[in-house]
Amino acid sequence: MRIGRSLGATGAALTALVASPISAQVATPAPPPVAGAKAATVERITVHGRALEGSLEGDSADRTVLVVLPPSYGASPRRRYPVVYALHGYSIGAEQWTREIHVPQTIEGAFAQGAREMIVVLPDSKTAHNGSMYSSSVTTGDYETFVARDLVAYVDSHYRTVADRASRGLAGHSMGGYGTARIGIKHPEVFGALYMMSPCCLAARTPGRDAAADEKAVAALRSPADSATLSWNQRAQLAAAAAWSPNPARPPLFLDLPTEGGQPRPGVVARWAANAPLAMLDQYVGNLRRYRAIGLDVGDRDGLKEDAQALHAALDRYGIRHAFAVYPGDHVSGVATRVQEQVIPFFSRALVFP
Repeated sequence: MRIGRSLGATGAALTALVASPISAQVATPAPPPVAGAKAATVERITVHGRALEGSLEGDSADRTVLVVLPPSYGASPRRRYPVVYALHGYSIGAEQWTREIHVPQTIEGAFAQGAREMIVVLPDSKTAHNGSMYSSSVTTGDYETFVARDLVAYVDSHYRTVADRASRGLAGHSMGGYGTARIGIKHPEVFGALYMMSPCCLAARTPGRDAAADEKAVAALRSPADSATLSWNQRAQLAAAAAWSPNPARPPLFLDLPTEGGQPRPGVVARWAANAPLAMLDQYVGNLRRYRAIGLDVGDRDGLKEDAQALHAALDRYGIRHAFAVYPGDHVSGVATRVQEQVIPFFSRALVFP
């Protein structure tokens, strides 16, 4: 399964969904500031993930998390708030994600335009190979459980939240959109609404043409940290392999590549395919029907558009209510505006407020 280089900071196309040679971190346009918007507070905290302990590639179980508290939080000590968890994309962390979506300006702007106030939580899931895929792996750690259990429990115990699934949302862009699909499909008992922005990795893929060269480059590595010397595509390939085909018996990287000698390895390809939401969806229809609301969008010039449309069609096929939009833009050009104008208002309507 060839890993294509995605547009923008999120590194969306971890399974050859796009192949545009764009740098990992890009500047994105912000919507104009909203007159009269009140200031939110951004706290930077560290959350220990029990589910991340002992990862074979040695990533820390202590994760940076940014918490955006709404303008009224400090002045209303008895008020409780719904929470939206927002997942960043591949090759960036939480700090870069806030710059890509212009937080807190876009969240403040959404509130000033009428969205109800909520807490927004942005966890960091960067790993040795630049992204966890929000998956469950002994090599990277169980990020799926970290988000759905450890992080939610911490936030509910340290902030004035409405600790109920109906008041809890999950969103993400690119790899974070994949994480939203994956975690959302499996954990409707935790979240009540989902919003997937340009999700990557929805469909199974076949190995690319440069597989033999990639194998040679990977074979030269002596530790997971050495992957920093690889190309963007090769490093993303390792991130996917660490998440979807871990192998505790294969040090030093503890993973299986989907090819050997340049040829596909059917068993590994099947393991990758098993992690594709379009392949998983049929098994979790009942879970998806539990959601109060599901949102999905993608830019009309985004290489991920075809798979997003396929997910839209699959949800339609099962009669699962959802909102789907194709908007003018590429992979990142409209993401900040979408956060302000669509995502925060979506959760303002979808979540239960006290």
